Amino acid sequence: MPFAVTRDNVRLHYEEVGSGTPLVFVHEFAGDWRAWEPQMRYFARRYRCVTFSFRGYAPSDVPPEPKSYGYEQFRDDVIAVMDHLKIDKAHICGLSMGGYATLCVGIKYPQRALSLTMAGTGSGSERWFVDDFRKNSEGTAKQYDTLGSEGVAKTYGMGPARIPFEVKDPRGFAEFYDQFASHDAKGAANTLRGYQVGRPSVYDFEADIRKIALPSLVICGDEDDPCLEPSLYLKKHIAASGLAIFPKSGHTVNIEEPALFNQTLGDFLGTVDAGRWGPRDPRSLRK
Repeated sequence: MPFAVTRDNVRLHYEEVGSGTPLVFVHEFAGDWRAWEPQMRYFARRYRCVTFSFRGYAPSDVPPEPKSYGYEQFRDDVIAVMDHLKIDKAHICGLSMGGYATLCVGIKYPQRALSLTMAGTGSGSERWFVDDFRKNSEGTAKQYDTLGSEGVAKTYGMGPARIPFEVKDPRGFAEFYDQFASHDAKGAANTLRGYQVGRPSVYDFEADIRKIALPSLVICGDEDDPCLEPSLYLKKHIAASGLAIFPKSGHTVNIEEPALFNQTLGDFLGTVDAGRWGPRDPRSLRK
């Protein structure tokens, strides 16, 4: 089983398949390396695809203290996997927590990215909701302490933005649910306390976001309420960004709508690879 090792000596499990231009997939809180299987199978036909599990997600290491789970460390985990695989630059595609890490890579290490794709990104960033988001994350961490992963899956795994997936694809949702329920409870609690509670709002990065010149794609389900406003925000402030809203879709868009996600991402990557995805023409801006 292959592992990359981070600067703080945490082992991260990864898988890779295919050849060509590198494409790195970065998972959400309720996912892990397995959550990108529909994309790994599809894009390996054209790209060197990499998926991995963050710290706290077995078979990656589970550091014992929340201080090892800051958002900067998750950002740097992406780079650690790329360094281990000797990947200088890659298309980077993240969902939710992974989308936040992808955004942070674009801010801190733009020289390592060919493009950024941020799906379902920005939950908890709305100014009026930041405090509640942090309180809710701490509350869920306490549930992990007392109920374990299977217990939390019955509540967090059935949250409002997950329901569209269950409604349209019960079989696919059941697979997602079982994988989520199998997570290491200590790692999940530490991720909530270190990453989710401690990370700044996306809006706090506005000055840095405005400087992003990388080709960027923002994807959001129209029934993923917490991420709609942040997605519009990212579209507004990243000059070379496009926004795709998936109809009748919730949070986990890559597995809820795999065909639409793959087509949308594939078209974006092809346009970027052709050198045709540039910043917005100033003439299109409303005066």
